[in-house]
Amino acid sequence: MANGRRDQRDWGEMLDIILSQAVSGLVLGGLYVLIAIGLSIIFGLLGIVNFAHGTFFTLGAYLALTLFQTFGWPAVILSPIIVGAVGMVAERLLIRRLYDKEPLISLIVTFALALMIEASVRLIYGGLGQPFNPPPFLSGFLIWGPVLITKYRIGVLMMTALVLLLLWLFLEKTPFGRILRAGSRDPEMVGLLGINLPSVLTWVFGLGCAISGIAGLLAAPLWTITPAMATNAIMPAFVVVAIGGLGSFAGAVIAGLLVGVVVALTIQFYPPASGAVMYLFMALMLLLRPRGLLGERWERFE
Repeated sequence: MANGRRDQRDWGEMLDIILSQAVSGLVLGGLYVLIAIGLSIIFGLLGIVNFAHGTFFTLGAYLALTLFQTFGWPAVILSPIIVGAVGMVAERLLIRRLYDKEPLISLIVTFALALMIEASVRLIYGGLGQPFNPPPFLSGFLIWGPVLITKYRIGVLMMTALVLLLLWLFLEKTPFGRILRAGSRDPEMVGLLGINLPSVLTWVFGLGCAISGIAGLLAAPLWTITPAMATNAIMPAFVVVAIGGLGSFAGAVIAGLLVGVVVALTIQFYPPASGAVMYLFMALMLLLRPRGLLGERWERFE
């Protein structure tokens, strides 16, 4: 009888741990989703595999820190806007020249761009990590049954949901969003309709970079800000895009949340595998569904 009660208590404690880690994983997954959505938008319309995407995440974190130190908390909302503007400049000066080139060239050029941005960040800020505390009104913890979570993590979840909702409304309900979706399938048709496609592409690249900047802004109080944090952002983003399926907004959201939860649970129960589990998860999913969870057939890439 005593053994039965002890087993029930052990199972109850295990479920509490799993629930708490799953909630933390949703926060991590939300950040992965934001990074992956920006990457997917750029790849879907421009056809560019942007290896520099993670460095825009890093820029978002560092700019948020600088704006906070200079002007206070309200100014940090300018961080993703500045990141988007930097992305638009990069598109006009560099990325635009890659549209009719071989995919390998875009990989090499964007990788070089990533190295250049990271080196610039190191030159300006140094190589040491810098802490960034959450705003005072989001300090402290919330307890919901067995779940103990910081107020800031709840804020990140809510902000991620808001950004995704606004992005979905923009893409589905606005004329410019419909142009983006049409251009991602058939850019020549969009050009024949008299739409200035080069300007559209510039704004698309800036939008994708700005979304990555939002992820960097939200991640800054959770992760130590370092120039190398781009690596911790870009690889999960590629994994999420691969699992979710190219061109699928919903697929990226589902995949990002799944990856976040899987990583969080692995950190809790088997930390040595936490760095590899997302890649194993991706390999398993792609064996079952080569196009990803909700992937579409896009003729321009086949």
